[in-house]
Amino acid sequence: MTAKAKSKIVTVGLVQMRCRPRLGENLKKAVGRIREAAARGAQVVCLQELFRSQYFCQSEDVAMFKLAETIPGPTTAALSGVAREEGVAIVVPLFEKRAEGLYHNSAVVIDADGRIAGQYRKMHVPDDPLYYEKFYFTPGDMGFPSHSTRFAKISVLVCWDQWFPEGARLAALSGAELLFYPTAIGWLPGEKEETNRTQHEAWETVQRAHAVANGLYVAAVNRVGCEGGLTFWGQSFVADPMGRILARASSDKEEVLVVPCDLSRIGETRRHWPFLRDRRIDAYDGLTRRLLEETPHRK
Repeated sequence: MTAKAKSKIVTVGLVQMRCRPRLGENLKKAVGRIREAAARGAQVVCLQELFRSQYFCQSEDVAMFKLAETIPGPTTAALSGVAREEGVAIVVPLFEKRAEGLYHNSAVVIDADGRIAGQYRKMHVPDDPLYYEKFYFTPGDMGFPSHSTRFAKISVLVCWDQWFPEGARLAALSGAELLFYPTAIGWLPGEKEETNRTQHEAWETVQRAHAVANGLYVAAVNRVGCEGGLTFWGQSFVADPMGRILARASSDKEEVLVVPCDLSRIGETRRHWPFLRDRRIDAYDGLTRRLLEETPHRK
């Protein structure tokens, strides 16, 4: 009988909030919520996707490019100061201006000393009704890295990335203990209640499956409120390495979730459910192809 591993508690904070048209108001609110999370014991705090503004991708409008900023830039400077003052790591999703005419949906990891520990650029970019992101964002080119912070090794993927198991697996293989999904997802107007419920359940289930398949903690943080044609469904949550929901926010209220996560459970879970051990890496070449067409039978 093996001895139980010593606990290693890292406390996660998720900031679920409404966004207003004025950028300064959103940043001010986010800073206040980060400080609240830190006061309640959070060590790693994650904001929602594109938190500086309302979700502008509901239409194709060249005027919206003025919302973009460089990395490093004014928002990372402001939140680096907050990270230093509060002693917390912060996941900061941003509309990145990389160069003239080149923009990304990005996330920056700021460590507790205020330095930028890493960056991620959204790899999977959707183009759906009221989610016209391909007009604004170039797909990422940084892969699915993990980033070392004072408290844990973390990976950040963004929203649409949630539906792709390959991204979560590569984040786990790079050493992530905590996988964050900053998000802006909601219901379309005029849909039936059953359709809305089914969509939300699928969204939550696929992310809980990433936690199970990779034996790590998954944290998704969504916005709330109505913006344009979308009603954002909130329900930010943290799932443990067995996919169990440790905490879940409401569907319509601004909330700060603060959730202790015992990282020692990652090793314990992976020993009992050794999916990484039993992967057949010699048999997965087909994953790099768009489609596996049927091979003709030879006579």
